[in-house]
Amino acid sequence: MVGMSIQLFLSLIVPFALIIYGRKKGWLSWKAFGVGLLIFVLFSQVLEKMLHFLVIDPSGTSLKGTSSVWAFVAYGALAAGVFEEIGRYVGFRFMLKNNRSYGDGLSFGLGHGGMEAVLIGAFSAVNMMVISHLVETGQFEQIASSLPATQVEMLKTMLNQPDWMYVLGGIERTFAIVIHVALSLLVLYGVRKGQFRYVVYAILIHTLIDVVPALYQVKIISNVWVIETIFAFLAIASLVFIRRIAEKF
Repeated sequence: MVGMSIQLFLSLIVPFALIIYGRKKGWLSWKAFGVGLLIFVLFSQVLEKMLHFLVIDPSGTSLKGTSSVWAFVAYGALAAGVFEEIGRYVGFRFMLKNNRSYGDGLSFGLGHGGMEAVLIGAFSAVNMMVISHLVETGQFEQIASSLPATQVEMLKTMLNQPDWMYVLGGIERTFAIVIHVALSLLVLYGVRKGQFRYVVYAILIHTLIDVVPALYQVKIISNVWVIETIFAFLAIASLVFIRRIAEKF
């Protein structure tokens, strides 16, 4: 429960702290922030999930019609890259015609990554807290009888994780926000220049990044520290990019 609480705290406090920081520094744009949030929900949580429903097996670890692990990894990574980066392009190109400054890029990325932190990090922590309570009170088995066996097994695996795994989940959300801000600035730069190739670059980068968690999901990489170390380096590289691209705006 302590680990879950820390994950919940980090997933909420980091976006909130960045919002306060952005307002203090004067670069926060509520419009760009809201569009970034909306684009994430629409393209990642609605449109992409609709395609997943059609393509991914109910087990959640393979595609329908093939048991190839590599096909699953390639599809999952590419789908995330295409939907989220095209979403960013649509947001900047059509919804933020008069909001294309450096601060707008930062705000869009914060809205996009912050919403992901809340939905994936915070909601996940709350769900696991509820399930943990059900286990402690002896009510979990009653609910488990109505769930698919694969889902029950996944929940039990998550409950048996050590507390530091949940802490890592919260830290990972922080890394993800930084990466989303960097990709948002890359796409925005492409929109400002009128060159779609920068969107393609963002898709390719996003796809390569998402290969890492996909490999962990199918257990090709089993060491979580390898995954988090890679994400840490990606976050650092993103920070460097965020600072350096500022002069181009």
